[in-house]
Amino acid sequence: MASTEKGAGGQPPTAAAVVAEALAQIVLTEMAPGTSMPSEGDLAVRFEVSRLTVREAIKMLAGRGLLDVGRGRRAIVKEPSGVAFSDFLSTVIQNDPKGLFDLIELRMSLEVQSATLAAKRATRAGIIAAESAMQGMREAAEAGKAGIEVETNEERFHQHDVGFHEAIALSSGNRLISYLFEAMAAPLRRSFYLSRRGHDLRGHTVDDTIAAHDAIMAAIREGNPKGAGAAMRAHLEDTERDIRMALNAKPTEPVAWGNGADDS
Repeated sequence: MASTEKGAGGQPPTAAAVVAEALAQIVLTEMAPGTSMPSEGDLAVRFEVSRLTVREAIKMLAGRGLLDVGRGRRAIVKEPSGVAFSDFLSTVIQNDPKGLFDLIELRMSLEVQSATLAAKRATRAGIIAAESAMQGMREAAEAGKAGIEVETNEERFHQHDVGFHEAIALSSGNRLISYLFEAMAAPLRRSFYLSRRGHDLRGHTVDDTIAAHDAIMAAIREGNPKGAGAAMRAHLEDTERDIRMALNAKPTEPVAWGNGADDS
């Protein structure tokens, strides 16, 4: 169990930390989600430490989101979660405007690829999920333009917008893309508000946003990977221009729902 690696403050790692690291490698490479961990006694024998040390190591892994610990039962391997990454992205976006452009760059790499793969691999169920999200966007946009519960329908619009991109990520068939997009979902909703403000200030409408999504969807339905990737890239490049406009705008400049800045 000896280790030459240094812990926090340059001190040697504790026995619990060494066991936790070894257990983390086992959990991540050998154990499926939902699997029960060996008993504390068995782990103590395996690592030649006390049960107390094992218990502390398991608590460490629970704190990292790898294990689910309950009273009176063995620890269980948890499904992978992007919560920590999502929280990090949300913090960056809120505290640093540059973080918004970092997010766009990440989306450019991730979503152009997901759209390209979706055009090759999307199932009928995946296409229906994306089309359903688009229908939700249209309904929310029409209600908002009619002055019906404007704030609520704007929120609905953004939720369906995220749902559309999530459906594309799932249709890519790549589990890592789906995982990363799930972690991005909450920060994306926050960035969409700023993007819409810039979109309106540039004289564009919510219908233009829907049209951009239609172009992506059309290429995926046609099984056109190159076209799907190009349509997604064009949409994200436009989103970047929207965000730059919003950040450079005066706080008092008006914004209207779906009708462009000049109609407010």
